[in-house]
Amino acid sequence: MLAACGGDGPPTPAVGGAPDTPPSVGEGGTSSQDPLPRVVFLGTSLTAGLGLSSPDEAYVARVAALADSAGLPIRAINAGVSGETSAGGLRRLDWILRDPVDVLVLELGANDGLRGQDPTAMEANLAAIIDRTRERNPGVRVVLAGMEAPPNLGAQYTQAFRDVFPRVAAGHGASLVPFLLEGVAADPDLNQADGIHPTAEGHRIVARTVWRVLLPVLEDGAERR
Repeated sequence: MLAACGGDGPPTPAVGGAPDTPPSVGEGGTSSQDPLPRVVFLGTSLTAGLGLSSPDEAYVARVAALADSAGLPIRAINAGVSGETSAGGLRRLDWILRDPVDVLVLELGANDGLRGQDPTAMEANLAAIIDRTRERNPGVRVVLAGMEAPPNLGAQYTQAFRDVFPRVAAGHGASLVPFLLEGVAADPDLNQADGIHPTAEGHRIVARTVWRVLLPVLEDGAERR
């Protein structure tokens, strides 16, 4: 199951919620006056929606639609960048955190695995992203999306890679999506010609996978407001 992403590209605009206000994250960020909870999706081209005909087909937009349907509207900020690694996400984090974040959905690691990078370094980067986000936003809730490394890197590497995500989630109080591409990876009917990036229908499934974990997080946040 190859979970990876393409070349560099700009962040995708924010989707969902109220009409756009002045940008801060990507082209569609919002000001701190936005009354909706700001859910930032920090990730790779899987989050950016590489290869889709419209940003509205990406799982981020579909999660925003599910939130609207559930009566829990959000301001979904798509901060996915194609080719991003965990180290790259950490480097651009301060820019992303210029505005407050209520929920961080962290989808990084796919490109680390594709490139065979050290899982220990990836773990340190993911932990640092969570810690730094909480320093700036003490009440932030975090959802961490688990990924799988390519099997051709060997059983020892793929297991070490897989183990990072539940360990980071448990150690940093994050909610865990066990595998972002559950039910989608390796299915030719749900992936584009590259065999890596989900089709629009694949993104529908990814959105439901994320939503199952994000929903109780949003409900808990609503109760605290």
